[in-house]
Formats: sequence, structure tokens, C-alpha cells
Amino acid sequence: MSDEFYRIKRLPPYVIAEVNAMRAAARAAGEDIIDLGMGNPDLPPPPHVIEKLCEVAMKPDAHGYSQSKGIPGLRRAQANYYARRFNVELDPETEVVVTMGSKEGLSSLATAITAPGDVVLAPNPSYPIHTFGFIIAGATIRSVPTTPDENYWRSLDRAMAFTVPRPSVLVVGYPSNPTAKVVDLAFYERLVAWAKENKVWVLSDLAYSELYYDGCPTPSILQVPGAKDVAIEFTSMSKTYSMAGWRMGFAVGNRQLIAALTRVKSYLDYGAFTPIQAAACAALNGPQDIVQKNRELYHKRRDVMIDAFGRAGWDIPPPRASMFAWAPLPPALKHMGSLEFSKQLLQHAKVAVAPGVGYGEDGEGYVRIAMVENEQRLRQAARNVKRYLASMGVNTPGQAVGS
Repeated sequence: MSDEFYRIKRLPPYVIAEVNAMRAAARAAGEDIIDLGMGNPDLPPPPHVIEKLCEVAMKPDAHGYSQSKGIPGLRRAQANYYARRFNVELDPETEVVVTMGSKEGLSSLATAITAPGDVVLAPNPSYPIHTFGFIIAGATIRSVPTTPDENYWRSLDRAMAFTVPRPSVLVVGYPSNPTAKVVDLAFYERLVAWAKENKVWVLSDLAYSELYYDGCPTPSILQVPGAKDVAIEFTSMSKTYSMAGWRMGFAVGNRQLIAALTRVKSYLDYGAFTPIQAAACAALNGPQDIVQKNRELYHKRRDVMIDAFGRAGWDIPPPRASMFAWAPLPPALKHMGSLEFSKQLLQHAKVAVAPGVGYGEDGEGYVRIAMVENEQRLRQAARNVKRYLASMGVNTPGQAVGS
């Protein structure tokens, strides 16, 4: 009997888990850790959503198996969201499927459309499921940059010219997790044309669609005419409505990909708990002021964090979207690498962040900071960071050398 499992051998140790274990141990020891590592919203869902969950859960017939593809009302609600937000028409029967979060949807689709040896183009750095969902399914990953500049397009063309077999899938995710990079509709127009020319499926992760700042709404790839010929898009209610633990997301777009995902899911699950799906309907169909409120709150947190950390001696570029900042290591400590720096920050500043190398080798030299603590805690984190940097000989703004 072999203890060498094919798929497990293809999965390296999860780098971020090392920092998570240190954080858990510190908290168990009674230490006050300011957790900016995991993108776990600290805000509650809207009250009417929780009320709907409780209302439906009280019904005796609400506790049986649900529908794997999602209840009809929820699929219609998601189609209506795309119509009013992006002016995109979707057929709830053939172009929408409910997933247990975008992470499950991406991994299930990878299982549905990937054969061992297939080549998938995925951004580096990126959210781990963008690569490992396909690695688990047997694919080979060829990395492309996260930054949507001309080098991105050159990388795509090189991949098609010099990879055997030719790549069949491209994963994109904007606003990006972890880098917070954003794109405009012109980018998607060029991408759809490229995908059609090269006969490549495009999988778009739009989990942070509503967390945009500075008055620049994020577009959907499906806004491009003809995009549904080649693209499928994943969204999530986790951040928009602060429903991360509810595990509620969607895949929409190309009918062939939706059908493949729906078939695989029919073998894997019976869908989310019906009261959760009913409450998700209430979120999508009900008052949307919570969306604007959350956006404004994260925007304020962003500004507070950038200012406070800058005063502490750590300059961080302000993200234009998402709930994350992609922070380059302070130059004087760059030699540590992102993993060791994250450990040091946790141990000496009592601040948890996610090492950039956990999102791919091109993430080295950065850490991801999640804006999931209130403004007071963000300022406290900055004070702790300032003391740590000073202890390492890093001068803060206005501080003279040797003072």
C-alpha cells in the first residue's frame, strides 16, 4: 500500500499556514495579535439578510437537500444583479450557477475541464486556487504577470508560441488578490479578442467587484460584446455583503462552461443550505445601501492605514480596489524575504500579515495586508510596526540618524 498520493505530491506546503500557526499559538498564549493576514471581514451582514435566514430556517421543509446549481430565485437574483450593475443579460437557467464561494466554483470547474497534461495560464502572484485548483486536476501551470501592462501581452503571446501543448485556459482576477491591481474595459476588450484568436477559455475572478475606490467602478469581462463565447466569471458575496462564512458565490457566462461546472457539481454536492440561499436572495434583491457603506468603510480604512504606516516608516502604495494592500518590504529589511519578515512582524510587533511568497514566487519581496480591523486597531498596528522598525535601525520620517 503506497502512501505516495499523486495529487498530494503536487501540493507544496502552504507557506501562509506557517504564519497562521504562529498567530494561533500567540493568541492561545494570551497575546493581543492584530490580524491583518486573512481576508476575513469583521463586519456583519445586513440585518434583513440574517432575518431572512432565520425565517426560512424555521420552516420544517427547509432542511432537506437543496439544488446543486442553486435555487431558481437565487439564480434570477444574480442575473438581475448583472443586469443593473453591468448591463449584462444572463439566462438564469443556462448561464448562471450558484457555487459555495468562488473558491469552490473555480476548483470544481478546474476538475470539469482539465485533463492531465493540459497547460493553464495563471497570474503570478495570485490567489492560490487560481493555480492549485488546476494543479490538483493534473494540469501544468505557465505563469503570466499580474500587472496588466504590455509585458503581460508579450507573456501571453510567448506562452502560445512556445508551450506544448498549447495553453487552453487563462485565469484572470481583477481587482487582483493579492496585488489589488485593476483593469479597465479596454483591457477586457483586448483580452476577449486575444482569447478568440487563440482559442483559449478565460476564467475571470471578480470577487472584489464592489470594493473599488476613488470613484472608479470595476468592470466585468462580460460587458465586452461576444465575451460569453469564451469567458466565465466568478463572483462572491463574501466581501460585498460580509458573508464570508456563508460560502455563497456564483459562476456566470459561457453556457458550455456553466454546463460542465453544473454537471461536476451535481456529483459533488447538493448545494448550499436552502435558508442560506434564500438569505442570499434577500441580499441581492433588497436594499443595496450596505454595499456603498462597506465600500466607504474600507476606503476610509485604506486611507488611515496608508497614512499611519507611512508615518511609521513603511511606505505602502494605496490600493485602488479590494480589501488588501500589496506592500513592498521596507527596503532596509528586504533581505529577510517575505516569510521571515512576516514572522518577525508577528513576533515583535504583534501584527499578522500574509507573506507575498505564499501567492507565488513573484510575490517575494511583498506582504499582503488585509484591512479587516477597525481604524483604531490599524493605528495601533502602525505604532507597533514603528517600534519594531526602530528596533531594527529603520529610521521613521523626521527621525535623524542616530537620534
